[in-house]
Amino acid sequence: MVGDGDKEMPLGRNTTVVDHYAPELLFPIDRSQARRQLGLKEAAPFYGTDLWHAYEMSWLDADGRPLARVGRFRIPASSRCMVESKSFKLYLNSLNNTRFPDEDRAVETIRSDIGAVVGAEVVLELLLPDDPALAGRELPGDCLDDLAVAAPDAEPRADMLVLRPGEIKEQCCYSHLLRSLCPVTGQPDWATVWMRYRGRPIEPSSLLRYWLAYRRHQEFHEQCVERMFRDVSQRCGPEALSIQALYTRRGGLDINPLRSTDPDAKPLPRLNRQ
Repeated sequence: MVGDGDKEMPLGRNTTVVDHYAPELLFPIDRSQARRQLGLKEAAPFYGTDLWHAYEMSWLDADGRPLARVGRFRIPASSRCMVESKSFKLYLNSLNNTRFPDEDRAVETIRSDIGAVVGAEVVLELLLPDDPALAGRELPGDCLDDLAVAAPDAEPRADMLVLRPGEIKEQCCYSHLLRSLCPVTGQPDWATVWMRYRGRPIEPSSLLRYWLAYRRHQEFHEQCVERMFRDVSQRCGPEALSIQALYTRRGGLDINPLRSTDPDAKPLPRLNRQ
């Protein structure tokens, strides 16, 4: 069971458009079940944030005039639940013909509704659709995509990662080839995965092969990143580790989970492909 209460998850089901404010549409997914399957029985061994961009936010002002905004949400990885993405989209659409006296009231309502579902304080920043802050950025580090590595016909496993002999070093690298599958619908989700690591050197080709193994792996975005963090941590014993996946948008939303050993780690901004 992935949600709370008796209501069914909307993902993978036919749903009607709700044209009135409906916070009950938001569907929680408890983080603890997937973490227990990863062997994370106590407090999660990482810090992090689920950074969302919502590109289809609109509501009415006090005079009934439509407003358009892009929402930048930050949900802490320490929250009890994550929010299921289709329910998130349906909820945001339910606001389209709702009047708010001012933008502050809209922000407070949305933050409160989502915070109640995930069980933590949620940060929401509203941006105009043409705000320069939404421009795509380049990633720091080395792209591994030109390495001659075939996609394995296997699920991702920690023992795919190969350590080189050598002293402790810092590596920063990424790949645009991450593909995982929705655990409910089986549909593909595309992302760029980025990692900053300090420890014994990891053979880059083995890291890329490990990431490519997610091509047939069915798990939610946030859970994929936590699996990567667990595998790299257990296999390689790093002194420091940050992993973020920047997924392309679906339904007007992109999801960018970050997990890190650094409590002050900040998510990377959006990419051009998003």
